Amino acid sequence: MNNQKWLSLNFFAFFFTWGVFLPYWTGWLTNDKGISVSGASLIMGAGMFARSLSTLIFFPLMTRIFSLGKLMQGLAIGSFVLMLLHMPANSYLWLFILTFAFSFVYPNLLPAMESGATVLMKTDHIHYGKSRSYGSVGYTIALLIVGGATAVWQESAIYWVMLAGLLFMALTQSATSPIPLQAKPEPRKTASGNAMKELLRSKPFMLMLLITTLLQGAHAAYYNYGFIYLQDVGVNSFYIGLILNVAILFEILIFAKADAWFANWSVSSMFLIAGIGSTLRWILIFLFPSVWVFIFSQVFHALSFGVAHFAFIRYIFQKLDPLHIPAAQGMYAAIAMSLSVAALTIIGGFLYEISPGLSFLGMVLFSGPAILLVLLTRKRFSY
Repeated sequence: MNNQKWLSLNFFAFFFTWGVFLPYWTGWLTNDKGISVSGASLIMGAGMFARSLSTLIFFPLMTRIFSLGKLMQGLAIGSFVLMLLHMPANSYLWLFILTFAFSFVYPNLLPAMESGATVLMKTDHIHYGKSRSYGSVGYTIALLIVGGATAVWQESAIYWVMLAGLLFMALTQSATSPIPLQAKPEPRKTASGNAMKELLRSKPFMLMLLITTLLQGAHAAYYNYGFIYLQDVGVNSFYIGLILNVAILFEILIFAKADAWFANWSVSSMFLIAGIGSTLRWILIFLFPSVWVFIFSQVFHALSFGVAHFAFIRYIFQKLDPLHIPAAQGMYAAIAMSLSVAALTIIGGFLYEISPGLSFLGMVLFSGPAILLVLLTRKRFSY
């Protein structure tokens, strides 16, 4: 198996499980375990704080000890074992503890794979967008399977699909990883001895991280409440999977064509279009509480998530030394993809109980400032 295919397969396997956990886990907690929306939001929010802490500290530390290939294998097996422990859990406390522990281990696979992809872009000139699009395909298939399974077996099926997906991922990780990812970390140091400290002192990088944090954090309501929002407006569970897939189909298109479509685009222009798409998306859902408007708003996922993510990957690939990439990916996963989402998940849960549409409108408090920040800084930093 060549390195492009290996990366594509592992993106597919991970994002299959991501396609179960991210949009459906709150629904599993509320419907199958009988927890309130606000109670589930506290569990998910705490899990995201665990995820942010882990990817910020634990992941960079592990990359100094293990090769990326070995690290991904260990994380995949650990995630499967922790999910098995969910099987007998019924109390709120145990579900809180297990979700927290799972969220501490499992999400580290994301920066590990993204770091591996960046390494392979440099060593083997693989096409990132092509392999990443397979991740979106995996996410799509997961949504369809969960949608059909919950229509037949109710929300308890969410757990079993997640468990099967984690087993599949552990098996795919057992395959021999590409040679560049088998290399053990060398005891090298950057000029200051700490890559994260150097990144924290880099104004351009911190600006990129802040912008992408605002843009990715703005997806909190969609990730955690999209499923139950569609349930509340009367959509059958099977069709919810189809509706959520609309966003991923456009995401697949973006990732498959991003290398060609955005070859001559600046990072700032990509961030700007992502911010505009995100803001329009959440305003539409708030103003028009309709299934058809929600479906139409899914088109903007290609911009709000896809373009924002590609822009950040483009920046670190072009501007950062390879020694800084694991730290940059860890900070991105911890802050942009976890901490910001955690904060807005908890806030969004309380807003949702006031009015479902209000939780989506609240996301504009992040996407709007991102647009303003790009407009104010793009000339000064020339990104």
